[in-house]
Amino acid sequence: RVRFASLGSGSRGNALVVDAGGTRVLVDCGFGPRNLAARLGRLGLEPEDIDAILVTHEHSDHLAGVSPCARRHDLDVYLTYGTLSAARFDGVSVRVIDSHMSFAIGDLEIRPFPVPHDAREPAQFVFSDGSACLGILTDAGRVTPHMAAMLGRCDALVLECNHDAGMLASGRYPEHLKRRIAGPYGHLDNATAAELLAQLDTGRVKHVIAAHLSQENNRPDLARAALAEVLGCQPGWIGLADQDDGCDWRQLY
Repeated sequence: RVRFASLGSGSRGNALVVDAGGTRVLVDCGFGPRNLAARLGRLGLEPEDIDAILVTHEHSDHLAGVSPCARRHDLDVYLTYGTLSAARFDGVSVRVIDSHMSFAIGDLEIRPFPVPHDAREPAQFVFSDGSACLGILTDAGRVTPHMAAMLGRCDALVLECNHDAGMLASGRYPEHLKRRIAGPYGHLDNATAAELLAQLDTGRVKHVIAAHLSQENNRPDLARAALAEVLGCQPGWIGLADQDDGCDWRQLY
């Protein structure tokens, strides 16, 4: 079986755990060791239950806790060469991955894919145990055909819905930051995330989670409504990974 849960998603820290058989991996770790342990505890896990950390890119909300947690719990860290070159990983066992090449950790097959984001060599991931798959996309400025191809026919999706375009445009952020967020190497807004979802074969989808919502420039009801309209479901069916509580376990089968 495959299951996943978010430990927290947003600009103050990100981490998501994927569990298949006897294998558990973290995707990113923006939380320090004590905070990570508390968040894992809510899911019935301890840091010692984690086998590895995968890093999507070097921004601090995804990276800040990676080295201290990996050192404390003797975890391998998987990341692209670009991410490795953009940050320090002193005293950490690092495994460099190719963002176009699948690899395995225990019972999980992991298929990385490159995304347009303002980082050195960012990647996102599709996870599978051979029977079901989970697609994760948390930081990207636009949708590429390759991203859509990688995320097609997943059983569950975690999709970035960072901002509402209108709220960002009329909000209090300085103009240079608005341009960065809304630009081709920034973050997906609700409408673009919905456009991506509309491109996918969602016949197998059991869970869709809206993630990485801006607390300043978005609202959960707007993100849910945008994705629900594509699927023809009630907005309440769309899950939400928030900053403080993430989201609880979701089972793929």
